Amino acid sequence: MTYSKEVETSIDGLIQSWPDIEKKEMFGALCYLTRGNMCFGIWQEYLIVRTGPELADRRLGEENVRPFEVTGRQMKGWVMVGREALEAETNLGEWLEIGKSFAQSLPEKG
Repeated sequence: MTYSKEVETSIDGLIQSWPDIEKKEMFGALCYLTRGNMCFGIWQEYLIVRTGPELADRRLGEENVRPFEVTGRQMKGWVMVGREALEAETNLGEWLEIGKSFAQSLPEKG
């Protein structure tokens, strides 16, 4: 499994006070979950964020944001955010909040 340790360190620093966040390796990526639902993660050098379909469609027009498509099939409601878009801590924090908020809106998984 290869994912950016630098992005992992940045994420961990921003979410250290967030309750109920679990980190685990899955699907060839490092994933972060809340209440059993994946909210964001790291695949190679990309931050992957669960946004929901409507917000994903709106944000896909932004620079360094692309569809989450690593197996030849696009995952609806997810985006991949390039490192260039994450350089400012506020940008990374905004994306993490988006993923956390969406995942927390889903029913808890046991």
